[in-house]
Amino acid sequence: MKQLKFAATLLIGMILPMTSLGMSSIDSRVMMKPVLTLAAAKEIASAAEAEARAHSWRVSIAIVDDSGRLLYFQRMDDTTNASVDIAIAKAQHAANYRRDTKFHQELLENGNHVVLTLPASMPLEGGLRLMVDDRVVGGIGVSGAQAAEDGQIAKAGADWLAK
Repeated sequence: MKQLKFAATLLIGMILPMTSLGMSSIDSRVMMKPVLTLAAAKEIASAAEAEARAHSWRVSIAIVDDSGRLLYFQRMDDTTNASVDIAIAKAQHAANYRRDTKFHQELLENGNHVVLTLPASMPLEGGLRLMVDDRVVGGIGVSGAQAAEDGQIAKAGADWLAK
């Protein structure tokens, strides 16, 4: 979080002098937004991995940016092959739908089968939105343990960003 705040301060420090020189490329037609960095993604994954290791769970961890594109991925030793694609899909779901995957899982469990028609969705707990200042900057997806455990691991990663 400190790195993101520093990057935002640096960016604003560069833009303000440009606007005073008449170089105003930022106006009411565009907006500034926080962007998830690779360094932050690695820290998020590290926090998630620590939670998994504390419980001896072997998982894959995917971090995507706000457009659902893979930014960082790691696969712990001896996790299932399928966990790779599932972790990425969970992270993409959280970023693209701007909802945690558990939200859609619960809708499905309550009989709302229309969830199954959502394109490129993974309505299974373990995908969380990554938030900065109430804005989605990406998603984390975890797979390899039970769904609730995947969710617990993903939360540890998301919590790192929230502090």
